[in-house]
Amino acid sequence: MKRMFAAIVAVMFGVAVHAAPVKNTAAGDPRHVTDLASDWRFTRGDVAGADSPGFDDSAWQRVSVPHDWAIAGPFDKDNKSGGAGAFLPGGVSVYRRHVALPAEDVGKRIFVEFDGVMAHSKVWWNGRLLGERPNGYVSFGYEVTERARFGADNVLVVRTDTSQQPASRWYEGAGIYRKVRLVVEEPVHVAGWGTFVTTPEVSAASAKVRVQIAVMNQSEKDAAVHVEVRLIAPDGKVAATAKSAAQTVSANAASDFDVSASVPNPDRWDVGHPAMYRAEVRVIADGKTRDIDSANFGVREFHFDAATGFWLNGKNFKLYGVCLHGDVGAFGIAVPAEAYRARLQALQAIGVNAVRTAHDPPSPEFLEVADKLGILVMDEMFDMWSLGKNTYDYHLDFDAWHVRDTKDTAMRDRNHPSIILWSAGNEIRDTPHAELAKAELASIVDAFHEVDPTRPVTQALFRPKVSHDYDDGLADLLDVVGQNYREKEILAAHAQKPSRKIVGTENTHDRDQWLAMRDHPEYSGQFIWSGTDYLGEARVWPGFSRSTGLLDRTDWPHARGLERESWWSPKPVVHIVRRTRPTPKAPTDPGYELQQMGDAETVFADWTPESLAPHDEHVEVYSNCSDVELWLNGTSLGSKARNADDAPQTWTVAFAPGSLRAVCGGPVKTEETLKTAGAAVRVVLLSEGARVGDAFDDVVRVRAFVEDAAGVRVPRAHPELHFAVTGPGAVVAVDNGDLVSHEQFEATQRTAFDGMAVVYVRAIAKAGRIVVTASADGLKSGTAALSAK
Repeated sequence: MKRMFAAIVAVMFGVAVHAAPVKNTAAGDPRHVTDLASDWRFTRGDVAGADSPGFDDSAWQRVSVPHDWAIAGPFDKDNKSGGAGAFLPGGVSVYRRHVALPAEDVGKRIFVEFDGVMAHSKVWWNGRLLGERPNGYVSFGYEVTERARFGADNVLVVRTDTSQQPASRWYEGAGIYRKVRLVVEEPVHVAGWGTFVTTPEVSAASAKVRVQIAVMNQSEKDAAVHVEVRLIAPDGKVAATAKSAAQTVSANAASDFDVSASVPNPDRWDVGHPAMYRAEVRVIADGKTRDIDSANFGVREFHFDAATGFWLNGKNFKLYGVCLHGDVGAFGIAVPAEAYRARLQALQAIGVNAVRTAHDPPSPEFLEVADKLGILVMDEMFDMWSLGKNTYDYHLDFDAWHVRDTKDTAMRDRNHPSIILWSAGNEIRDTPHAELAKAELASIVDAFHEVDPTRPVTQALFRPKVSHDYDDGLADLLDVVGQNYREKEILAAHAQKPSRKIVGTENTHDRDQWLAMRDHPEYSGQFIWSGTDYLGEARVWPGFSRSTGLLDRTDWPHARGLERESWWSPKPVVHIVRRTRPTPKAPTDPGYELQQMGDAETVFADWTPESLAPHDEHVEVYSNCSDVELWLNGTSLGSKARNADDAPQTWTVAFAPGSLRAVCGGPVKTEETLKTAGAAVRVVLLSEGARVGDAFDDVVRVRAFVEDAAGVRVPRAHPELHFAVTGPGAVVAVDNGDLVSHEQFEATQRTAFDGMAVVYVRAIAKAGRIVVTASADGLKSGTAALSAK
């Protein structure tokens, strides 16, 4: 407990920072939280005097946050971010917002909180510089009480700077891309991120829940304080209560409180069963409730075992993981929670149960969605330490900031039941310098353990055989040894020292890497690069997006995602694809064949080849069934048993237009049919939700399919689709799976790619019927109906 207290004091008194979980302010709640989402003024470029309260910003653009201004483009091959940054712009930007504080707030403590600003932020309040934060992914906040004007107007100014490029190996965006809020509290309150809930003892019969609370007294008088805790079960009922002994919290000081309660027959958080509890903490000082804090948590027990891998609630299973960057296609890095939910559900549908946040701390909303969906998370900190990978990346700030950034992130995220691993870094270039790297790694591991002693720390080692990480002691500083690729090396490292717990932190789509995990119980799991296609890390113009995903940017599965589903899904799976070698085309050709894979071989999940003339097609079936029978236009082409090495069943098929059907053998009959597409005649819309709200986090994705008269998607149809909305809704963004199209995301039209596109819609009122229409020249229009909620 002393270590937690030390961390709290370092944060609270080093620089006045408060950052607490977002919660709605209820009537009578002593803590008041206001989302500062709207009414911001924004401009790009440095503006002299913009930090002054009296500066005239009336000509600036009015925006809401979260706001990633770089995603608006334009794409330009001369942008300094280059292919790594998706050829999108960077630079300086300034945001200004007026904040009214009522006169009755005199005597209270005032804080502003930022979930993330990209990047090198500077923040002013009423003309005073509050501080700077170089890391764009780390949440932070400032106390503004001493400069607050009560009963009057206050001015909050934020400057961001991504002008120095290249600064990353993927798209990082720009601006205030996560949420901002104002928090008003009594002088006696829970410190920032000061409630920490753990479940040190868990069984089916009972669970011990421990709640540690750091309480600040920012008044001039000592206070007699105790805390009361209620544990609210997933069904909304009170599961247990606890109350601390009273203690005196000195003026302008902090004290720790530690209470525990027993929960009988706990509803345990698990993969596929995301049961969430809530700890409600009341701070009572001098007989009055001074603060109410809350923390969502899950009751679960997990551990890594050197011989048998990962265990959760007494069950041993593999981590079927993927790596994800923070962007979601059309939104850039300012991502609504519902877009994260759609992405994670699409990954779950093909068997994914874990995500690695590559290579930085995610947004709070991402973790909340993971909690609620029952997805395990590796929360990663850095892509580099003191040796950089780019000219202007975080290595310039690592020495001064990495311990604080690590502690702040661990404090912010430590109550999320989804998180099972902290990661200290990815493919760190310092490791060939053993003594330097070991000292740096030890400082990160110690920072994690100081703030959260309940979770193990890993690192994505890269070529450890070359840098001797397994021999010089670096790997053994880790609680769980992680390695990127080269699965035989990490298995050999375990054989060298069987007490090592191991996990694959980044792995390819290759079947041999899957088998290395499948066939070795000590191998806890793997995280595939990558879960979805993502912005940036493009090799050459005109490409701006990298296609290594199981899913494309719109979360539609690639063929490799279908194959992965046959390995990972617990349900019967059967998918048909055809593999071909296309005629070489120019690198800039935006054609369907080139973009599916970009390699010598291409794989298509359709029965509509480029030529409908007689020829042979190499057909593969991805299945986890005992056997599969293939049928062409009603004629059986034979049945084949599942291969022991999970290789696909293969047939050479004389192409004939019509239908190709695969039937899965076994007790549960599953099948898939592909049909040859005819001419495109219509657009069909399919909404992925029936209702949509009007807040930033509320969006619904509507898929547009270009179909023939029989309802078969036409894979090479690429008309420009025009989207319109009637009723209380609006188009937020559009996208498709194209890697080279430079169309704007913030638009109402998008060219179909592979016969598909998507439009994201949000309500603009509290109620009413919303109708989305997609039209294209020569095609029958499609519609989808939603309701505003």
